[in-house]
Amino acid sequence: MDQQLIERIVGEVLGQLSKDVSPLPAHAVPIAVSARHVHLKPEHVEALFGKGYELTKRSDLSQPGQFASNETVVVAGPKGSIERVRILGPARSLSQVEVSFTDAMKLGVKPPLRESGDIEGSAGITLIGPKGSIYLEEGLIVAQAHIHMAPGDASRFGVQNGEYVTVEVDGIRPVSFRNVKIRVSERYRLEMHIDTDEANAGFITQGTIGRLVKPGTEKETARTENQVPPSAPQPANKSHEFKKKLLSNEDIRSIQEQDILLEKGTIVTALAKDTARELGKTISFRK
Repeated sequence: MDQQLIERIVGEVLGQLSKDVSPLPAHAVPIAVSARHVHLKPEHVEALFGKGYELTKRSDLSQPGQFASNETVVVAGPKGSIERVRILGPARSLSQVEVSFTDAMKLGVKPPLRESGDIEGSAGITLIGPKGSIYLEEGLIVAQAHIHMAPGDASRFGVQNGEYVTVEVDGIRPVSFRNVKIRVSERYRLEMHIDTDEANAGFITQGTIGRLVKPGTEKETARTENQVPPSAPQPANKSHEFKKKLLSNEDIRSIQEQDILLEKGTIVTALAKDTARELGKTISFRK
């Protein structure tokens, strides 16, 4: 293997290692998939786990100060129940249960679509712990998609707390999320939260990148991106036949075609694979 090839591979490896701290492209928002979970106020923690009990940390969450606890409960409805639903900490001033619409059908309940924390008049639900059970008169919701961001992010995107935007996600099943609420706070880290139903609809996995679009600019953006001079023919949807020995991240971004055909034995870097997945491009080897 020649020295130039080795240097490119090393560069790709270093790029992969530093991926988490790399600046995101303009308008890019990382997406987190939020599975069903429970928030509890201190007295409900005690009712379910015993007098004086406090939640214990299992792992930190992406938002500063938040964590997934070791403790889980059974969420029970009129038609069914879901076991081992994780409690997120620390304890809050209100108890709240967030489920997907699919979960709600299994439980036999009809929770409203709400912003987290807005539980007045929401659905009731039963929680069962190792030391007791409680019935919440209200608190069960399907969480509205939202974006956490710090004031600096809000300034960069040109948005304000409480504003609604659209987030577009490319890939093998492109999808647009409308009415995504902006939540701005000094304690937030930039991240969009969606539930498992929304993620499944777009084949979205943890860490997928979305594109923030302000209301009223979607059609204009689409026209600009898709505009082709009247005399220019539309490009044919052909595969790109890649002839080099190494397929790198830079190669993926420079190739216009969506399908990339490689010779047998071609090396594909990990970062190149990630970039192809984010851009919805396919990589295959010649038979």
